[in-house]
Amino acid sequence: MPHADTSLVPDSIETKSEFWTHVYDQLEILVADQRHWVSNLSNAASLIYNSLQAFPSNFGDGERSVNWCGFYLISSLFPQPRFADDASMDPKFQTHASARMLLGPFSGKPACQWIEVSPRPRGVCGDAFVKRTTILVPDVQAYPGHIACDGDTKSEIVCPLILQKGGEDITLGVLDLDCIAIGGFDEDDQVGLEKITALIIRSCDW
Repeated sequence: MPHADTSLVPDSIETKSEFWTHVYDQLEILVADQRHWVSNLSNAASLIYNSLQAFPSNFGDGERSVNWCGFYLISSLFPQPRFADDASMDPKFQTHASARMLLGPFSGKPACQWIEVSPRPRGVCGDAFVKRTTILVPDVQAYPGHIACDGDTKSEIVCPLILQKGGEDITLGVLDLDCIAIGGFDEDDQVGLEKITALIIRSCDW
């Protein structure tokens, strides 16, 4: 099967539970022979985004569409520059600034390039990262400190990526989805996305 066909959603799928099970199964196929996080997160973001576009009964590409799906990751996962000019030595450009997450693979419009997590987390992504729990936001305008990367966004869900290693929980970043409708996400989406983040964690070498 061509890789692009994994984002097709059969007409027989009607509920969100069925939808997220289908997306999970397709992602398992895509990550089966790959362990690099850049490749797997790139395909995960594209798969989720395009599958949601192909699920009009709940999302689709109209008034309930998801307008962004992607990852923010701790800066230490990103490699140090091999060839850099003098401007990159400015502290605000330092890749390994531990107080922020950097923009990772995504699908959608251009987004914020980093999000502060320390000493004070910013927005839904920063809070989900620090609290290590999924945050479901029915109305982003009512959320204190919301970061408006896209003015069309009305609701949001953010799931942390938590690696268990040596008896320690390490938060690697977050999976972030935005929707142009108020109340675009619910508990069924949370359950499905948390299963997907768990699959991503165990399918990659970090």
